[in-house]
Amino acid sequence: MGAYELIKGEENGVYDAKSGNRKMEEEGLTRKQDLESGALMNDVQPRDALVTKGNSTGRRLVSLDVFRGITVALMILVDHAGGIFPAINHSPWNGVTLADFVMPFFLFIVGVSLGLTYKRLSSNALATKKAVVRAVKLLALGLILQGGYIHRVFDLSYGVDLAHIRWMGVLQRIAIAYLVAAICEIWLKDNRDVISGFSLLKKYRLQWLLALMISIIYMVLLYGLYVPDWEFQILIDGASPTMKTYSVKCGVRGDTGPACNAVGMIDRTILGINHLYTRPIYKRSKECSMLSPDYGPLPPNAPSWCQAPFDPEGLLSSVMAIVTCIIGLHFGHVLVHFKDHKERILQWMMPSLFLVLVGFSMDLSGMYLNKALYSFSYMCVTAGVAGIAFTGVYVMVDVYSYRRSTKLAEWMGVNALTIYILVACNIVPIVLQGFYWKSPENNIFKLVGLRS
Repeated sequence: MGAYELIKGEENGVYDAKSGNRKMEEEGLTRKQDLESGALMNDVQPRDALVTKGNSTGRRLVSLDVFRGITVALMILVDHAGGIFPAINHSPWNGVTLADFVMPFFLFIVGVSLGLTYKRLSSNALATKKAVVRAVKLLALGLILQGGYIHRVFDLSYGVDLAHIRWMGVLQRIAIAYLVAAICEIWLKDNRDVISGFSLLKKYRLQWLLALMISIIYMVLLYGLYVPDWEFQILIDGASPTMKTYSVKCGVRGDTGPACNAVGMIDRTILGINHLYTRPIYKRSKECSMLSPDYGPLPPNAPSWCQAPFDPEGLLSSVMAIVTCIIGLHFGHVLVHFKDHKERILQWMMPSLFLVLVGFSMDLSGMYLNKALYSFSYMCVTAGVAGIAFTGVYVMVDVYSYRRSTKLAEWMGVNALTIYILVACNIVPIVLQGFYWKSPENNIFKLVGLRS
């Protein structure tokens, strides 16, 4: 898994439960703010806030920081404990586990943040320019952290062969979803007033239309594209290393299994098979591992595709991830246009429960929950659960002011990008193992008894 949703902004809209005063301060964006927010970066500071009487200082939406921090903690948990407890690690293919909610939660948070950040803009063109720059920065960071330049712990080298660099990744997916959602929020809305849930939908109807079009295009490609037979090569170690070619028989349409799905075919065609993730999650499936649901030796007569690369953050699946971000935008719009707690909770819970119901109904009908494909049913369930979880955190933190027990989560949410880079991307252990005595193998990990 890895880094998640690291764009993060100053999301405001807090209601002071003690004073009961709910007043919007509409000041626009300051020079320092950079206009964009998301899930991990925390230098974006929109100043639209609900403030207490006599206090003109904007306040952060604490519940969003707490929810982001909880998601960061969940990411760390499944990254480091998933190998010990495979049940909480990513599902080998169909189905969802605890780990499979992390990415959608971060994408959802990006959407909520953007809905607050772009409430009022002085220049759409300037906002778009800054959104593009931020997305490019996030893409570049993703290439460095997840493209293969930084190696795994215990690998005492660094650098990547450009012939095998991984183009896509978690941060790259977030950058794509962030950019599309930001452009939606900047350009695809009208100036009508919002007085009800229906008028809210009308104000942002073009955004929902785009989400619908993306979903239709995704499903048409997933179930309509013809997937031909394909081949891949693996380097066989030995006295004289050689490349061995494997063939995968497909010739089908609409297959959603690991070998012959359209998501993988598009990535192999556009990105190139040498630029995909080489340790796909389906290697933990029963067909590919004798220790399933954990990684393990190949079973006898394992299918050839078990050793093939597959990118869980591929192009088509990342297109579908944009919809999660747009759903998060809706939650941000509710914060902006509705000031009553009960009204906000109602506007959040109805679509959340609807999405969960639709997602599980589709799963039962054969359109399975699948993170690797980012299936429509998976998007619905995870976005719905994200909405329910965020509503719960909002009630606890911003309605009932239970702050003391959430201080750690709030701090983690404010510093999400730093925590991700240092912990989830193994920067700290990689730096530590760079200090050694006489031989690179004599580093701190050998001292404490850790081995590769």
